[in-house]
Amino acid sequence: MKVGILGAGSIAGVVSGTLEQMPEIGCHAVASRNIDKAKAFAKEHGYAKAYGSYEEMLEDPEVELVYVATPHSHHFEHMKLCIEHGKPALCEKAFCENARQAREIMRLSREKKVYVSEAIWPRYMPSRKIINDALSSGIIGKVYTLTANLSYPISHVERILRPELAGGALLDIGVYGINFMLMHFGEDIDRIESSVRFTDTGVDADESITVFYKDGRMAVLTHSIYPRSDRKGIFHGDKGYMVIENINNPSEINIYDTSDKLIEHIDVPHQISGYEYEFRESIDRISGGFTESLSMPLEESVKMLEIMDSVRQQWNKE
Repeated sequence: MKVGILGAGSIAGVVSGTLEQMPEIGCHAVASRNIDKAKAFAKEHGYAKAYGSYEEMLEDPEVELVYVATPHSHHFEHMKLCIEHGKPALCEKAFCENARQAREIMRLSREKKVYVSEAIWPRYMPSRKIINDALSSGIIGKVYTLTANLSYPISHVERILRPELAGGALLDIGVYGINFMLMHFGEDIDRIESSVRFTDTGVDADESITVFYKDGRMAVLTHSIYPRSDRKGIFHGDKGYMVIENINNPSEINIYDTSDKLIEHIDVPHQISGYEYEFRESIDRISGGFTESLSMPLEESVKMLEIMDSVRQQWNKE
């Protein structure tokens, strides 16, 4: 399947490094508002064509799947553009700035029958099922709490600090903590409480989110744009606990009993980078005539943004 990359920034380069190693993918085109940047990107990553406008690339009849790699603030606009041109789109997380935008994309996708999916890679990885199977096995007993953190020293990145580019920790990395929780604890939520610290520019820098489930379980999520955290997700049960190394790209799983003895180690299957799974599913779904992902249905993207909207409402930042 011939892929077109919309946006030629850093994430587009990282993803392209994976696409170059996938025989089922043809690196066909890249588009940037700067034609020189597009040409340099195409040369570096082996794309056949470079375009100086997004619209021009979307008019290319050979483009079969578009990867939207622009800032969060532009995802809504660019997915709409893809749908208007009838081009299936895999959009970098966070899907949109808010749930209202996500609902509109879902409506347009279904109305126009054009495939759209959020490229939040842990949803598509085999580690998702491995973790859920381990939890279901009862090896750590009844699970009561989940803690998960994700922090990177990214405050130097310009877009992270700019409100007009939908900057801040929540949309950039908090999305992973929320996604991890929803994948493994589900959506039957009672209430959410959150605390935050803002930067001088007004975007969220550090936050904690505590989610109370109707069945009594609790999830505590923390995110920051300043430090490097251990990125662990830990499930706590009455017979032990399970540690997931790196919630946004799990590398291994270690299970301990109540005396802190390691009772099981699980390796995650070898992969190119982890990005390949979202592209393989997209190819399968598009080839099968479907307009939504199985691993990340549009309603799930809406749900994630509804949670983020509710958190921002508590911060008085809608």
